Amino acid sequence: MKIGIPKEIKNNEFRVALTPAGVVELRKNGHTVWVEKNAGIGAGYRDEAYEKVGAKIIEKAKDIYAECDMIVKVKEPLKSEYELIRDEQIVFTYFHFASSLELTKAMIKTQAICIAYETVQLENKSLPLLVPMSMVAGRLAIQEGAKYLLSPNGGKGKLIGGVPGVAPANVLILGGGIVGTESAKMAAGLGANVTLFDVSADRLRYLSEILPANVTTLYSNQYTIEEALEKADIIVGAVLIPGGKAPSLITKDMLSKMEKGTVLIDVAVDQGGCIETCKPTTHDQPVYELDGIIHYGVANMPGAVPQTSTRALTNATLPYVVQLANKGWIHATNESTPLKRGLNIVRGEIVHQEVKEWYDSETKVG
Repeated sequence: MKIGIPKEIKNNEFRVALTPAGVVELRKNGHTVWVEKNAGIGAGYRDEAYEKVGAKIIEKAKDIYAECDMIVKVKEPLKSEYELIRDEQIVFTYFHFASSLELTKAMIKTQAICIAYETVQLENKSLPLLVPMSMVAGRLAIQEGAKYLLSPNGGKGKLIGGVPGVAPANVLILGGGIVGTESAKMAAGLGANVTLFDVSADRLRYLSEILPANVTTLYSNQYTIEEALEKADIIVGAVLIPGGKAPSLITKDMLSKMEKGTVLIDVAVDQGGCIETCKPTTHDQPVYELDGIIHYGVANMPGAVPQTSTRALTNATLPYVVQLANKGWIHATNESTPLKRGLNIVRGEIVHQEVKEWYDSETKVG
């Protein structure tokens, strides 16, 4: 099979879908790999590194899309890429369809086989291709929150960990999954007072056992969240519904309960967001202010640390890429339940239940 690795074109997206080590594994299995010129340079991989292990360097993305059976990417196709995707072509990437009706309609039109990293799911409900990037995003959320809490950046002027005799910042985290757990670890490690909300009592018990003493776990409901907003300095939205749109836990009306300079970071923004007023932003312009509250909504946060992210992502995706290349998408998804759950759109039909429910609700007349 011919596997294509185009250069990512999303704003300040420096990751690449496959490292040279990944090329080696695919070549060992008898496949050819086409890599767009300079696709890996942002992650520290020059074209020579790919050529050395047998990849073909291709000048233009359109040639990769025209010739390759499977396209492996990091982020969802952008508008300029829609018409490059062919019917029956496998596209394996983060899609997050529930955040974009335009993207969903475009991929339906292509008649391609769209397999989403974010919905590949193991029997224990874990999301192996989302976990590494969720870990990165969770940790980055606290770094960014600490930065925008500084007065020159519009924040309250607080040091996240405080100093002896001066209280640290208060960090609220909505969601106790991978992103929320990693955010809590990072914030607690920096000395903040951390409050973590979740709706699973079992998960809260587990997190209470593994997280430091400066992390308080609370059952999530509107009352407890609103009560905590008044003292919050940094709020991290970390709610995920696999394949579906995240619920809005913080509404526009709730902004009035926060102090000016509070920092909101919605890690779920690429799946619709769990903070109503937080909209997708870019690394070029990561924040905006609304009612005196700083909003950070970068939809590709791990792209800021591409060397870490690319290696972590390839480690997770490569076994699935090899399966798809060796067996073809039909046999691979029939034999692998996790991969089957990754199928989102097949030949113009939405086959993932949560994506279909979201799409039907968005396109419903009246």
